[in-house]
Amino acid sequence: MLDLSGKGSNILKTTLTEENYLKALFHVVDHEGKVTINELSKFLNVKMPSVNNMMKKFAEKNWVIYETYKPLKVTEKGHREAALVVRKHRLTEMFLVKKMNFGWENVHEIAEQLEHVHSAVFFDKMDEILDYPKFDPHGEPIPDKDGNIIAQDLQKLSHCKAGETVIFTSVTLSDDAFLNYLTERNLLLNKKINILKIEGFDKSFTVEVDGKQEILSRKATDKILVKK
Repeated sequence: MLDLSGKGSNILKTTLTEENYLKALFHVVDHEGKVTINELSKFLNVKMPSVNNMMKKFAEKNWVIYETYKPLKVTEKGHREAALVVRKHRLTEMFLVKKMNFGWENVHEIAEQLEHVHSAVFFDKMDEILDYPKFDPHGEPIPDKDGNIIAQDLQKLSHCKAGETVIFTSVTLSDDAFLNYLTERNLLLNKKINILKIEGFDKSFTVEVDGKQEILSRKATDKILVKK
């Protein structure tokens, strides 16, 4: 019988709140592994004193280096624990899409619930069933069971120029309204996007996808990641 207890697991018995903070750290740290209490507070929509208290607890676990009035520094251990929470979320999203036929716009909220299951064995088995995917349905890299993650050289569509042709690779927002917006315009992962025109007034893009022209707002192009 498969043991899903998580005994011997490399996933610590963290609380739901701790996992949400870990995931926030993963998303908002800069390239040096630093983040401020204020940035975390805004990202989580949690008051700063609460964030401050949690980060003191994280420092006790050696997940962050905490010094008063200085940015937090996420340790290697902290980054690994954060990556493992993200791994659970992204594997779940991929499983829902590939094995249960959910649309990419319908999986985020379900994954938010299932990511808190405390069993590395469960998620390793899910990984095996999916044949070890490197990316989730939104194009985000899935950390491996050791917390390692593939580095990507991507840029926002909004930073591209008229006349360029790029490949739609990922999104930075998993909101169902945004994903529906993209789906309705046939803007799906790995599609080739020809940038025809950029409006000077509102920075909206006129693009061509599969021979059809679409107009994308600046708000949308800021959340689409592409590669050349």
